[in-house]
Amino acid sequence: MKLNFLNQSTEYRRNMILKGNTLKTLLFLSVPTLMLSLVQCLMPLSDSFFINNVAGTYVAGAVAYCQPVINLMVALSQGLGVATMAMIGQMNGRGDFRGARHLSTQIFILGFCIGLCLAPILALLSIPLGQSVETALSANVTKYISLYAAVLPFQFLIALFNGIKNATGKPESTFTPMAIMLVLKIIFSLIFIVWLRLEVFGCVLASFCATFLVACWMFYVLFLHKGDDQLTLKGFRFDFEILKELIRLGVPSMLNSVMLSLGFLLINFEVRKYGAVALTGQSIANSISQICFNLPSAFGSAVTTMVSMNIGAGFSKKAKKSCTTATILSVVTAVIMIAIMVPLAPYITVFFTKDAQVMEMANKALSIYVYAVVGFGICMVQQGAFIGLGRTKIPLVAGILRIWLFRYLFILCTESFLGVYSVFWGNLFSNYMAAVVTTILILRTKWVSAIPQSQNENFKKGELEQELPKEKKAVTAAEKE
Repeated sequence: MKLNFLNQSTEYRRNMILKGNTLKTLLFLSVPTLMLSLVQCLMPLSDSFFINNVAGTYVAGAVAYCQPVINLMVALSQGLGVATMAMIGQMNGRGDFRGARHLSTQIFILGFCIGLCLAPILALLSIPLGQSVETALSANVTKYISLYAAVLPFQFLIALFNGIKNATGKPESTFTPMAIMLVLKIIFSLIFIVWLRLEVFGCVLASFCATFLVACWMFYVLFLHKGDDQLTLKGFRFDFEILKELIRLGVPSMLNSVMLSLGFLLINFEVRKYGAVALTGQSIANSISQICFNLPSAFGSAVTTMVSMNIGAGFSKKAKKSCTTATILSVVTAVIMIAIMVPLAPYITVFFTKDAQVMEMANKALSIYVYAVVGFGICMVQQGAFIGLGRTKIPLVAGILRIWLFRYLFILCTESFLGVYSVFWGNLFSNYMAAVVTTILILRTKWVSAIPQSQNENFKKGELEQELPKEKKAVTAAEKE
């Protein structure tokens, strides 16, 4: 892998993914995603740091309570992004770069429209949600959700940008804007939360400013920056044939993300019964543990890219090997994260709260959460393979089983004697059970595309001997499978 990888064309990346060594290619694709996951974990951590230390427990508890609601809306963009990766990835695998660019434009515009439509719905939800919590939290919950509606359309754009770039085999393109977004959020948080003391309003304003600026940059990269991936709005009109297939693939993924977020919201309802201390402690533990959860699961995005392109090209054995290799890498990464996090956990939580009760709750939750990383990583990698195949209904089933059956029912059945700890142990139990389910399903699946390929009648299946860009050498013979 050359240092000038940032200048590699989509065609070059396609050939590398199709013909390169599986392990090396997976690592190449995963490292930017791992770095991106770290950045994404640091965002809620930075929010938690400023809110808990400056605004106090009740404001922090309100924000923590609202987060699953926000995630419920953002989940729709993530579901659409999943369908994006499957369809664009298989198009690129077939060598249909023009079709991939056309599809990218359709998805990007559709996503922004959906975000605009959902914003007022989120604002309306603020009233009943504010009334569902204790008085001390009510006003802040209503204010946070209603204001956050303005952020939603731009979050859609960011999620779809990341999906498009991952589908073209360029995950590194997603890291830089998200890293800048993290820096911007910290700067704006210092201004609005620490300096101006705007509390909930300051938290939302910091998110809006950072998200808006990064979304504008992403629009520039996609539509204005000259290159082989440049999209155009000239003569744009919705392509309903493409949108029909996109909806077929995207709806299960969107439902999966929504059901997961709704499940987490219901779990938060269970936690709120134990008061603001439990809610805030769990939120801190969740924010910290996301580092552990996101790193092993980051291989899932690389697998989606690898599987979608190889399946699109007719390389089913290579696609299957990518899934197996990524699963092993995920387990190894998860074990390393557990070994690091377990002894360090008590020293990390002290940075997020000065409240002794909250700190104790966060430490207890974290000490259980981190051990669930292995199962979660396996589940996410294998779900990534199903997405790459275009079998988006399977992750939907697996996600519903993980949160609604294995976790939520576990909580309901055990909270009478475990109390709030039923939530923590439910996390551990559900992730390992979900890993068992996805492993059984992946061993029984057929490694063929579930996406119709009628749009590419002139494509000759398995035709891969096209010449790479002259300035680049594809992959050495020793690296070929």
